Amino acid sequence: MSSQTREIMHDQHAHPVHGTRTYWIIGAFLTVITAFEILAYYLEDQLGAFVTAVILSLSAVKFVLVALFFMHLKYDNKIFSGIFIFPLALATLVISALTILYHVLHPIP
Repeated sequence: MSSQTREIMHDQHAHPVHGTRTYWIIGAFLTVITAFEILAYYLEDQLGAFVTAVILSLSAVKFVLVALFFMHLKYDNKIFSGIFIFPLALATLVISALTILYHVLHPIP
């Protein structure tokens, strides 16, 4: 299959049509999440070790939103979602395990 044929076939399948309103709403939501991350950083004294979990969770939410809407993953085949979600879940488990290992089970004095 030539590259021209692939380009024609790519243009033939339906892409979701979003108005700019959808992207403005998502952008505003991402801005609010970023503001909460900054707030969590400044409240580190009150939140303690919990601040790491808060910032990592908010960052994961932002990452998923960007992948779903701006990379159009939400509207692609479900196999692509699985290929995306499995490494994300694996990385989350590894980071969580290391955080528990180093900060809960063996804290630095």
